[in-house]
Amino acid sequence: MVAISTSYHYTLTNFAEHTEKFSHDAVNRFLAGDQIRPHLVWENVKGQVVQTPQGFLIFDDTVVDKEFSYNIELVRHQYSGNEHEVIKGIGVVTCVYVNPELDQFWIIDYRIYDPDGDGKTNLDHAHDMLTNCVYQKQLQFWAVLMDTWYATKDMMLYIDKLRKIYYCPLKDNRQVDDSGGSQPYRRVDTLAWTEAEQQHGKLVKIKGFPGAYKVKLFRVVLSTQRTDYVVTNELAQDNTQVVQEVCGFRWKVEQFHRETKQLTGIEGCQCRRARIVCNGSWHYKLP
Repeated sequence: MVAISTSYHYTLTNFAEHTEKFSHDAVNRFLAGDQIRPHLVWENVKGQVVQTPQGFLIFDDTVVDKEFSYNIELVRHQYSGNEHEVIKGIGVVTCVYVNPELDQFWIIDYRIYDPDGDGKTNLDHAHDMLTNCVYQKQLQFWAVLMDTWYATKDMMLYIDKLRKIYYCPLKDNRQVDDSGGSQPYRRVDTLAWTEAEQQHGKLVKIKGFPGAYKVKLFRVVLSTQRTDYVVTNELAQDNTQVVQEVCGFRWKVEQFHRETKQLTGIEGCQCRRARIVCNGSWHYKLP
């Protein structure tokens, strides 16, 4: 699919003009033909993935910007973390496998955000992909990394039920209790921290979670402008620096999203039909 695009042109017509073997109609029929499922990404990369018991699964979403598109199916107004505002685009939820020992990562699954078509949220897609990784792909991995949008009670408890570890930042206004029940819940960004707690974290209960369920909370200062409040069900973890290093692997999926947009011209693709858009997305994600 990358061959269809150049630095300036991303259309099937342009591709046809620069090849003798394929016409515009031939490529169009190919992309509009059989529905290409996301599992084919795994079929293409599973032989390349170097698994390790210390591996990470990372879930994140991105919005393929289609701000100036008016007739492309699957385009909808949605919040873009990159733009920090609501834009027109196509939402994609991605699952990336990271081998921290080799410092390498692979895209292993994805879903198109199409609530009108399948009724699923991004969280539903992440849940489905995680289930598939555990029971169908039977991947070796130690922990799941995700951002604040996926740090929900249901997702965190499901990961715990799978006997896997999670690390995820909480939104600043998330209500927690570090007093053992003697004080009301309060915003996580208003908690007081002793020097020992800043180095080793502390146990908290997140509002809405089961009565005895607690997590380890860490205050990770990334810069003078940003502090993350990271929770994990690995209660034995007692090193804030290690937590920061673990969470640093989450940027692999951001790297993938950025490179995909910059190198493939996916945001410039002008295909309109949903089937072509979905099938084209599969080709963009091939290694």
